[in-house]
Amino acid sequence: MHVVVNAAMSADGKLSSRRREQLAISGEEDFARVDRLRADSDAVVVGVGTVLADDPSLTVKDETLCEQRLERGESAQPARVVVDSNGRTPEDAAVLDDRAATYVCLSEAAPIDSRMDLADHAELVTAGEDRVDLLRAFATLQGQGLERLMVEGGGELIFSLFDVGLVDELTVYVGAKVIGGRDAPTLADGDGFVDEFPLLSLESVKRIDDGALLRWTVDS
Repeated sequence: MHVVVNAAMSADGKLSSRRREQLAISGEEDFARVDRLRADSDAVVVGVGTVLADDPSLTVKDETLCEQRLERGESAQPARVVVDSNGRTPEDAAVLDDRAATYVCLSEAAPIDSRMDLADHAELVTAGEDRVDLLRAFATLQGQGLERLMVEGGGELIFSLFDVGLVDELTVYVGAKVIGGRDAPTLADGDGFVDEFPLLSLESVKRIDDGALLRWTVDS
């Protein structure tokens, strides 16, 4: 399995404002790059916080890219994965529509009513008692043939993936905007590392729109 974390952040490292409202950080060129990255993935992964804040569809927008997937013998759209320990994904969330297959990763603590509602729209993956056990959940996804995973956020999920050693590559678009705010989400939130820190190797830097795209691989 190869896991790529892709994110857009402000010049001061914020994913959105303290209100956690979706903000335009990238421009058209980077949007197109993200669409290509989605099209090259088996699945697009987000945490439930991103679903609740942004209601993303997580689909490829360029029809030509969808056609190329079909020509490769793949589905027109990559699968979608929501990491949602307590089953908070709304039934009417865009990620649960019929445009692509969806997996929802739950913990055993998720209420049975939520499970039943979500089971009508997605395939459920249960791993972990109180929180999703990411290693077990991703192993299950891999068993379903999902080898190339693109993670789009948010900060809590990204930190957790680094914490368990599941990230292979990090691509970040840094936009020409300062957001500020001690409570604004950052690229990797969670508890934070205090002694052993994941180390990265910078592979490339490219100017895109009014910002820069940085690509790192994660040192093993």
